[in-house]
Amino acid sequence: MSEVPEQLRAGDDRTACGMEAVGAIAAADDPAWLDMRRRFADVYDESNYAGGVQGFVMRSGHRLSERHFGPTQRFDRVLEIGAGTGAHLPFVRHAYREYYVTDADAKALEVARDRAASIATNGRKVFETQSATDLGYADQSFDRLVATHVLEHLYHPHVVLREWRRVVRSGGIITVLLPTDPGFAWRLGRRLGPRRRARRLGFDYDYVMAREHVNPLNNLIAFLRHDFPERIESWWPLGIPSMDLNLFFVCHAVVGGRR
Repeated sequence: MSEVPEQLRAGDDRTACGMEAVGAIAAADDPAWLDMRRRFADVYDESNYAGGVQGFVMRSGHRLSERHFGPTQRFDRVLEIGAGTGAHLPFVRHAYREYYVTDADAKALEVARDRAASIATNGRKVFETQSATDLGYADQSFDRLVATHVLEHLYHPHVVLREWRRVVRSGGIITVLLPTDPGFAWRLGRRLGPRRRARRLGFDYDYVMAREHVNPLNNLIAFLRHDFPERIESWWPLGIPSMDLNLFFVCHAVVGGRR
């Protein structure tokens, strides 16, 4: 791994339109998956952050993503991709001038907007409906891009990473938080916790997760390491680089880093 940049040390082959078209066709006759998507904004927080061990684990992933960026650091413009109901924003500690909260689900963004109203900050928060695979922003528009629990859901992630890299300036940071699916610890934890809760809510959990988590972690790590030679990686809870013994993986990738 290349030397960690100062900004990280300081703190504790289809087009996007084609991919979305394929997704629309696949969803056309899939009532179980469509039901989950319709109810996502209403049940996501209850299913994942309501409390107990499951809530603690999920919040720990967000803390891990922000551990390297303290209150004395600043990213002028920040873009969060696939923000959903806004679970990540309360964990952001660094300063910013503008923080763009984006998601393809407008209903989820309304929940995120309500949640963000109670977050004290000197920066401006912007809420916009955006596709994670086809961003409506100019090249090199942002200093940091954040994607928590997003990349494992997207087809052709190597193409998606190029789109994310396009909108971040040279020297900027792309932060990616991923579950260690299909590692042993993740599969065991999922069976003991969220699977039971989701089934109580009426979801065919195993089927929905098979539809949602389309990329295994080991493949995503390979893409990140190939595209971003300058980066810092973290694992939780054990900290050792093992997909089977941890629950989360975080990569802070430097755009335009040295090979």
